Amino acid sequence: MSSKILGLCLATAFAVAPLGITHAETHDHAHGHEAHQAHGMGEHAMQLNDGSQWETDAPLRKAMGILRNDIRPLMPEIHQDTLEGERYQALASSVTEQVSYMIEHCELEGEADAQLHLVIADLMTAAKVMQGEVADQAQRFGAIRMVGALNNYATYFDDAGFEKLSH
Repeated sequence: MSSKILGLCLATAFAVAPLGITHAETHDHAHGHEAHQAHGMGEHAMQLNDGSQWETDAPLRKAMGILRNDIRPLMPEIHQDTLEGERYQALASSVTEQVSYMIEHCELEGEADAQLHLVIADLMTAAKVMQGEVADQAQRFGAIRMVGALNNYATYFDDAGFEKLSH
């Protein structure tokens, strides 16, 4: 990915990052999987490619798989609100690392890349919340947002080895 596109990715991520934060503040514990997918998407909703999933590349599949594997074993503690703060911070660090990897190695074109930017923006917002950088936001809401972003990836991107997270 060129430095120009890298800059665009980062600018998009930080421009879209604040979307949906207030929704998490009032988020009820009894939430459905649809609520996870809707977090932060607002007017920037994900779309399929004429009814089909968007293409992926090997670096994207690798990074998203790592993120899924990082959060999956923590789901019971996240759901029960017993996960320690430093574990949220470690998860946030992994998000930041994997997003950097995706941006550096991504070879997606056009609309597929634009749709990926929405997932990346949500992941970066999730990382900020899990790091404790968003006032009045529990770290747990960052993890919930991360699950939503990963599940959006599973819905909108063609990655046969990636399964949605459930709890």
